[in-house]
Amino acid sequence: MHIALVTAGGAGMFCGSCLHDNSWARALREAGHEVTLIPLYTPLRVDDEDFTSTRVFYGGINVYLDQYLPGWRWLPRWLTRGLDAPRLLRWATRRGVSNNPAELGAMTVAMLKGPRGPQAAEGAELVRFLARDLRPDVVVFSNMLLCAEVERLKSVFAGPVFCTLQGDDIYIEGLREPYRGQVLDLLRPIAAALDGVIVHSRFYAEFMQSYLGIPREKFHRLPLAIDCRGHTGRPKPVGSPPTIGYFARLAPEKGFEEFVAAGVALNRRRQNFRLLAGGYLPPQHRSYVDDALKRAGPLGSRFDYAGSPDTLAEKVALLSRCDVFSVPAPYLEPKGLYVLEAWANGVPVVQPGHGHFPELLEEVGGGLCVPSGDPQVLAEAWDELLRDESRRRALAEQAWREVRTRHDLPALASASERLFAACAKRTAPASRSADGRPR
Repeated sequence: MHIALVTAGGAGMFCGSCLHDNSWARALREAGHEVTLIPLYTPLRVDDEDFTSTRVFYGGINVYLDQYLPGWRWLPRWLTRGLDAPRLLRWATRRGVSNNPAELGAMTVAMLKGPRGPQAAEGAELVRFLARDLRPDVVVFSNMLLCAEVERLKSVFAGPVFCTLQGDDIYIEGLREPYRGQVLDLLRPIAAALDGVIVHSRFYAEFMQSYLGIPREKFHRLPLAIDCRGHTGRPKPVGSPPTIGYFARLAPEKGFEEFVAAGVALNRRRQNFRLLAGGYLPPQHRSYVDDALKRAGPLGSRFDYAGSPDTLAEKVALLSRCDVFSVPAPYLEPKGLYVLEAWANGVPVVQPGHGHFPELLEEVGGGLCVPSGDPQVLAEAWDELLRDESRRRALAEQAWREVRTRHDLPALASASERLFAACAKRTAPASRSADGRPR
């Protein structure tokens, strides 16, 4: 089977959805399938082997010029395509590219207009590539905001078209009005045109049914997965002093401020511990992080921000220093890859009791769930695990073992195969020509 995965580049940052899509491509290839991972906007940045194709569609420079430079959209594509070169796009992202939804409302609306918007030429090019040149058996878009051309694609492509929902709502809710409402209005008919919607949790399926008005029968759940082979950490005795770790984007939705506040609360109970944080710092959240770090003053040198690791080995080294791990996200997380990564390196977790976390902990064990938004309760849970070494170690061992059974790449590949095979049987096997006639 040939699967096309259409994903969005992270504008130079590590993006959980990008990392998962890259791992998904690897899983399917190792299971014997042909996979084409197609980046949009910018090349992907991953910390492992990159499985993306070299061609970037909807190159970010052209998308911007289509939107804001009068007449640019009418230039022939042979004249503008050079601006989609991956090397040029990487250079542009290093010079600073905003991915702040509060600044991107007008462009998001324009993109979702598809054939009626200023980026119509780029959309037509992607549709031609998928339906005429690539001709896969299945197409999967990695989020709903990439699906502007689904209706045009389905007029010339007979295979099933899916979309994976991986946190689309947090971007949409970050848009200013009137753009937020316009985006929701544009997305609902797009969602109706899809053959299926993929999620990683029961929670997010139920939430998005209401949020976008998608019928329950369109949802399919696949396991969240990582490639555990690269995660070489093992359960170990608690350190002296013990280390409590955080590894995620430094942002309000991930709860970095609550992580710091819980450390300060724990400091009133015990002083023999360290806090270790790592992850990407978005430019729009610098003042938020600065404020949180000021509150970490009572911890002194026992708080360490390790930056954003560039490689998988550096990430594993950071996680392997931890004895307990927490990302106390107030956002109702639909994925939580960082939990799998902590488990894969033998570290138990303490997570909020909402979003995907209760489901993960029910499946794997490996930690505790606590109420969200209460740093004192979080600190007490950390202290509880650090004082009971036999329990902490047992949770670490269970998590290390179970994540390799339930959330490794073979589990994702097997579930994907079953889904795509079942849906492909319900659709015609060949693409159609540009006028909609079967080939």
